[in-house]
Amino acid sequence: MRAAYAESLNAKDPLAGLVVGERPDPEPGEGWTRVKVHSASLNHHDLWTLRGVGITEDRLPMILGCDAAGIDESTGDEVVVHAVINTPGWTGDDTIDPGRTLLSEKHQGSLAEYVIVPKRNVVPKPAEMSFGEAACLSTAWLTAYRMLFTKSGLRPGQSVLVQGASGGVATACITMARAAGFQVFATARTEAKRQAALELGAHQAFESGARLPQKVDAVMETVGEATYSHSAKSLRPGGRIVISGATSGPNPPADLNRFFFLQLELVGSTMGTKDELGDLIAFLRSTGIRPKIDRTIALADIASGLEAMAAGDLVGKIVIEL
Repeated sequence: MRAAYAESLNAKDPLAGLVVGERPDPEPGEGWTRVKVHSASLNHHDLWTLRGVGITEDRLPMILGCDAAGIDESTGDEVVVHAVINTPGWTGDDTIDPGRTLLSEKHQGSLAEYVIVPKRNVVPKPAEMSFGEAACLSTAWLTAYRMLFTKSGLRPGQSVLVQGASGGVATACITMARAAGFQVFATARTEAKRQAALELGAHQAFESGARLPQKVDAVMETVGEATYSHSAKSLRPGGRIVISGATSGPNPPADLNRFFFLQLELVGSTMGTKDELGDLIAFLRSTGIRPKIDRTIALADIASGLEAMAAGDLVGKIVIEL
């Protein structure tokens, strides 16, 4: 089968180890199933893998990709793949299993013609949603859903700031936050991206680091080092930063005085559970909102998609059609 995979790891030049070529067709073991992939999507996780974060040389070659939508060959059903692979027998929150992994960390990923996953890791794809839209859900959109509705403590009518408004998680946060009745502010580096944030549903959009017209109840943070200080300064007393990534770097200033004087909270959030994925799909069906797809490309062109994502040259998700 055709697949995009990491042949080597390079922290400074991640695309140096990227190969698009033939890999063996995977065969599912007991309790697993094979999905014929129609669409997949790119995530920053793919770049981290190519840089050697969360993976070691002995696991190579490793097929990239966490997200997929396609056909479950054991049933013939159209499905969305949940990317969190749990320890066999694990019960409880999928995301806090100490032995959990994502596709493309221990198990081969989804940027291929076929992917195998535990049977519990497939959920029905809504008929009214395209394979490309469905392929955006299980990483970026699920991460955003958990941040907003499980971790933030927000109630409809309260205010939220979304930092770095053009990425996959950020665009999902803006779209869902507006649909849920929050007052939505966003930041972006360029006028074009600020305009895109408004079109996605933000009430107001500002330059990165700009002073907001009011303090907010919560901040959705995926950028990290470059925006963390602004996130803390933008919170009302008792407010909360929910952070799920640090694409600009993991070492922001501590700013601890502000946190204990104003009783702020910093809450980590990682991916989401299978149940939350089902709730996310139900939310999209009831509201009619859909993932913002920046572009759709062929597997052979994946390098261009990864380059665009690394440079921030996108608004929404980059989908791979197989």
